[in-house]
Amino acid sequence: MTTVPGPGAAVSPWLPTAPCTPGRCAAHPGPAAATVGPARALVRLAAGLATVAAGLLLAPLAALLPAAARRAATRRWCRAVVRAFGVRLRVTGAPAEGPLLVVANHVSWLDIPLIAAVLPGRMLAKTEVRSWPVLGPLAARGGTLFIDRDRLRALPGTVRAIGAVLAGGGRVIVFPEGSTWCGRAAGAFRPAAFQAALDTAAGVQPVRLAYGPAGPAAFVGDDSLAASLWRIAAAGGLTAEVRILDPLPGGRYPDRRALAAAAQRAIASDSANRPFRSVHQRVSSSPASASSLRTPA
Repeated sequence: MTTVPGPGAAVSPWLPTAPCTPGRCAAHPGPAAATVGPARALVRLAAGLATVAAGLLLAPLAALLPAAARRAATRRWCRAVVRAFGVRLRVTGAPAEGPLLVVANHVSWLDIPLIAAVLPGRMLAKTEVRSWPVLGPLAARGGTLFIDRDRLRALPGTVRAIGAVLAGGGRVIVFPEGSTWCGRAAGAFRPAAFQAALDTAAGVQPVRLAYGPAGPAAFVGDDSLAASLWRIAAAGGLTAEVRILDPLPGGRYPDRRALAAAAQRAIASDSANRPFRSVHQRVSSSPASASSLRTPA
């Protein structure tokens, strides 16, 4: 996740940015912007924050569990976080076996618990996330790999760290766009992380994330985390879809750029064939027959 610097802010030329802004993309008129009442939104917000805090408190105990039990506990906790904020979760497809570089498009901070609820693994996140209240310490305890995006020379070390996890049979979750986009357009996939998959012969698992409606979920531009939390808690009928696409064998591609482009095409093609209601599109999507739909209590 990232934010677009304001006027006059220093911008590193190699850092990706998106044109999306909260005013244009996170709030929009029409029935798709339906909200629940303030009281219900407050209950959701309190429940969501309490669930996150509970995960933080229980993280040291979870670390003592065997790996399989720890992954199951992570999935249950992340699903609980999503439900607490009033978000319905629809999951389609199944992940490949073995070490995986999981790559997805990036819309919101909500992407993180969504993917972890289905494909738990080591997240790659910018160093700023470490200082976020509640979520930062939880990310650190969960084994998140942090990258200093302002230091290009730190990138090879990050690629080696990703490769070490993959070589050990684990999963690493990456958002290769490097910035959040609201859904009208998408960013180019940065190829660096894909080198780790090539180096370790790990598979690449493309995942498409979509929200309906997309406006409340979008966390873009100079949006604040507090504003985003409230917007999601107050949203009516917000559904998140996690579509696990066919894996890509890294050995089939000559270099990281070709592999990154193939992953981007897979997600873009799925998005074109199965459009979800977004800020900029008035199209509906029926649930896939192989999907599961979970409604918050």
